[in-house]
Order: sequence, then structure tokens, then C-alpha cells
Amino acid sequence: MSTGTLAVIIVTVIGIVCAVMLSVASKVMAVKEDPLIPLVRECLPGANCGACGFAGCNGYAAALVEDPETELTLCTPGGEDVAKSIGKVLGRKVGKMVLMTAVIGCRGDNSKTSRKMEYKGIKTCAAANMMFGGTGQCPHGCLGLGDCARGCPHGAIVIRDGLAHVIDSKCIACGLCTKTCPKGLIFIQPYYEPVRVLCSNTEKGAVVRKECSIGCIACGLCVKNCPVDAIKIENNLAVIDYDECIGCGACRTVCPVKVIIASGHGNE
Repeated sequence: MSTGTLAVIIVTVIGIVCAVMLSVASKVMAVKEDPLIPLVRECLPGANCGACGFAGCNGYAAALVEDPETELTLCTPGGEDVAKSIGKVLGRKVGKMVLMTAVIGCRGDNSKTSRKMEYKGIKTCAAANMMFGGTGQCPHGCLGLGDCARGCPHGAIVIRDGLAHVIDSKCIACGLCTKTCPKGLIFIQPYYEPVRVLCSNTEKGAVVRKECSIGCIACGLCVKNCPVDAIKIENNLAVIDYDECIGCGACRTVCPVKVIIASGHGNE
């Protein structure tokens, strides 16, 4: 028998032995999956967006089966129908589903703010942000180049006059847009919150006035006129405590720059 043939035989035998060992190991060391997990997974939309707070639909399905404290209503893309389907599989009662939507924390379109320079680079927000924070006078404002719009799988974001706008009827609150904005201006919020502060500028009022005509100037009128102390100024920006807010609209009425708006009026 030649040396070459012997080598082939030896390698073949080793391969067969290793295959048998791996096969046995896979069965001995296999982690058994609860049969309910694939059933729950089938109920989910498969978007793997992470809006539920878990690592995709598989992670959420496993959490639902293994931890009875995990809420059935965390899949905002699937909505109430998905929650009910999961409830049937697990034999659990579905709680109230809160309608969520993406919100843009800025109202500074081209008519409200100006440009500090002409940008001729790559037409993405991420690239523009690397050039001195973007082209706008407000370093905290929307860059308007549409990274969020391109990242939205349902076409729920449009760019108009240099500002991103959310189309509520198309938004499934998956949260993918929040990951694309280099300024961190997009957040997921219950659609029916009474009022919203649509500004993210944390600079002092005098500076904000020079940068944007509709930016929060931290004047404190909203704080003084709130009957339940549900709003305060943090880091030069009005912040609403929704657990305390009664939706009276007093803060919105007295805001001199009209940066506090009624629910739904910041979107379309």
C-alpha cells in the first residue's frame, strides 16, 4: 500500500470518528427548547427590530415562555392582534395595548433656522454630523438628510424643508429610526401623550434664540403655570413628567416659542 493511499485512509477514519463524536456530543449536550417557544415565535412578525427590548423575535419568544412576568404587549409592530395570538398560545390575558409612535424631537425646519455652511459631502446625516456637527446653526437640530427615512422599513418618515416628519398612520414604532439618527432626536412615545416638547437644544436661551426661532429658551413659564408641577427645566430644556401630567394644556398655551405642542400635532 502506497504512502498516499495510507494517508487518505487515515484521514478518512479520523473524519468518520470525529463525525460520530460530534453527533453524539450534539445529542448529549443539546439544550432542550420549550415546545411553546416556536409556537410563540410563529405569532411574531419576524421583524427582529428589537422594539420589544429583546434580541429579536426569538429572544422575545423565549422570554415570554420562560418568564411569566414578561408583558405580552411589547411587540409594537405586531400590535394588538399579535398580543392576542400570543395570549392564546400561553393561556394568558392580554393587557391594554398602548399605541406608540416615533417622535422627532425638533421642529427647526429651513424656515425656523439657518445654515452655517454649505455641505457638499456624502448626503447622509452620519457623514454631515462629522463635519462640525452638521450644516445647521443649531448643533442639536435635525440634519435633514434622511438617514431615518431610508432606515424606516414602512416609509413612515419623510423629509420636508430640511426636517424629518413622522407619518403616524404608517409608523409601527419599531424603533429602527432611533438607531439611525446621529443626534439622537428620535424617540418612541405613546401616541396619546397630552403634550410634547419638540426641542433637544440644551444651550442657554440667548444662544438658542440665535440658532432657531422655535427652540426651547428655558424661560420657565411652563413650569410656573403648570397646576400639578408636571414640568420642569432640566439642562436648559423643558421636560414633562407624564405620570403627573393631567393634559390641561397650560404649558402649551404660555410657551412663547410654541415648542410645546398637543399630542399628534408634531407628526402627520
